[in-house]
Amino acid sequence: MDIKYITFNLSEIDKINFDEVLTTSIDTIRLSNHNLGVLKYLGEMPQSVQSLETKSQEYINSEMVELISSEDWILTYPSLTGNT
Repeated sequence: MDIKYITFNLSEIDKINFDEVLTTSIDTIRLSNHNLGVLKYLGEMPQSVQSLETKSQEYINSEMVELISSEDWILTYPSLTGNT
């Protein structure tokens, strides 16, 4: 089973059930400079991901590596929850 990826607007972060995805928590989401995040999951798109209104198309690993290699994606993980 292949890992799949989507990007989404971080305004919808509260809709994600982290038990359904491979991204472990809100604090480990890859972030862009444009208020986007990346989620990864195995197989079929999980229900909480399906519910996102701002989700992108599905990407495979090589496509996602190319996407996040651009300068639009930051490499650090600032806390979205306010915890440091």
